[in-house]
Amino acid sequence: MNVLVLGSGGREHALCWKLAQSTILDKLYIAPGNAGTMKLGTNIDLDIMNFDQIKDFVIENNVQIVIVGPEAPLVAGIKNYFDCTPGLENTSLIGPSKKGAQLEGSKSFAKKFMIAHRIPTAKYQSVTKTTIAKGNAFLAKMKPPYVLKCDGLAGGKGVLILETLKEAKKELKEILIKKKFGDAGKKVVIEQFLKGEEVSIFVVTDGNSYKILPEAMDYKRIDEGDFGLNTGGMGAVSPAPIASREFMEKTINQIIIPTVKGLKKDKLDYKGFIFFGLIKVGSDPYVIEYNVRLGDPETEVILPRIKSDLLELMEGIATNTLSECDVEISDKTAATVMLVSGGYPGKYQTNKVITGLSKTNTLNFHAGTKIKDEKVLTNGGRVMAVTAVENDLELVLKKIYKNIDHIKFDKMKFRSDIGKDLLAKMEKA
Repeated sequence: MNVLVLGSGGREHALCWKLAQSTILDKLYIAPGNAGTMKLGTNIDLDIMNFDQIKDFVIENNVQIVIVGPEAPLVAGIKNYFDCTPGLENTSLIGPSKKGAQLEGSKSFAKKFMIAHRIPTAKYQSVTKTTIAKGNAFLAKMKPPYVLKCDGLAGGKGVLILETLKEAKKELKEILIKKKFGDAGKKVVIEQFLKGEEVSIFVVTDGNSYKILPEAMDYKRIDEGDFGLNTGGMGAVSPAPIASREFMEKTINQIIIPTVKGLKKDKLDYKGFIFFGLIKVGSDPYVIEYNVRLGDPETEVILPRIKSDLLELMEGIATNTLSECDVEISDKTAATVMLVSGGYPGKYQTNKVITGLSKTNTLNFHAGTKIKDEKVLTNGGRVMAVTAVENDLELVLKKIYKNIDHIKFDKMKFRSDIGKDLLAKMEKA
C-alpha cells in the first residue's frame, strides 16, 4: 500500500515512524516532511494547501491512502475535493469533510454541536462586532477569570484568559474591532472559566464505530512551573493519571459516544481522528475544545504506546471496517520534551546546526528541521521532541533528560520540569 502523509512537524514524523513499521506498507511519501521523515520515506516538495498539486502526485504515484497531519487543509475542504475529483476514486483520505472539520475550524460551531447533543461544556456566548454590547453584558455576569476564544483558526494564539472585567472588555474590542487576530477573530466565543486538570483524549472513527487511542497530558507554557506564554506544546506524558477507569467511563458515555452519534445524526462526513481537549472538574469531564486531527506533541507519546499496526487502522477507517480492528496499547509510560529555538514563541532564528543526535538512544521526532550540506539545521520554533518509553515515569524522564544533554544547537531551550508534577503527586499518594 502506498501512503502519503501531509505535514512537516513532530506529529507527522511520529506518524511516519509508526506507519513505517506496518507490514502492509509499500511506499511512504511525506509532503513536505523534514530532516527526520526523510529517513523513513520520501520527502516530496508539495504545498499541502494546493489540492490540485496533491491530486497529480497521488494519481502519478498510485497512492491509496492520504493522511492529513495539520488542521488547515481539512478546514479548507481537502476531503470534499478528494471525494468529488475524477481520478481519485481509488484513494482514501483520512480526515473529516469541510463541514465536519468545523468542529475545530469554528469554536461557535463546536459549541452549538455540543449543546445540541448534550455534551458537557462550559457556558458560552458568541459575539461579533455588531453584537459587542451583548458580549460585554455577558462578561459582566461572569466571574473572573474571563475566557475569550477566536472563532476561527489562529495558530494556537487565539485564546485569552483575563483576570479583570476591564481587561476582558478591552481585549474583546481589540479582537473584534481592531482585528488583533485577523479574520480568525471575526467572531469571538466568550466562555465560562472551568478550573481543573486537563487531559487529551484521542479516538479514531469511520463514522459509525470508534476506537480509543492512548490519552496524554501536555504542557503548554514556555517556562518552568507552567508560567509564561502559551506555546504549541513543550512536552507531554502518557498515560495521564487523571484518566481513571471511572473518569474514562464518564468520558465514553457522556462525550465520545454522543459525539460520534451526533456526527452521524447531523450527517457530517467524518472519517479520521478526533481530539477531545477535556478538563476534569470535580470528578466530571467537560469538553474545552475539539481538534479534527492528532495533537502535537501528544502524538509523540501516544503512538509509541500503540502496539497495533497503525496502517491497518487507517485502512479500517477507509473501508468502514474499523469495528473489526483491534487496538492494543502498551501499559508502559511515554514522555516527550520539546527542544525549541531561543525566543520562541516570539521571534526566533533558524538555520542553527544541530549536533549530538547520533549519541542518543531516544526517539527524536523532528518538529522543525531541514537538511543542508548533509547537516541537520533548525527550521522552526519547536525543533525536536525527545521521546522515550519505559516501565515508569521516573525512568522515562531520567532517560530523556540524560539524552538531551547530548543534543546542542545555538540558543536551544527546553523545560526541565516536564512530568515532575506528576511524579510529586505519585510520591504523595
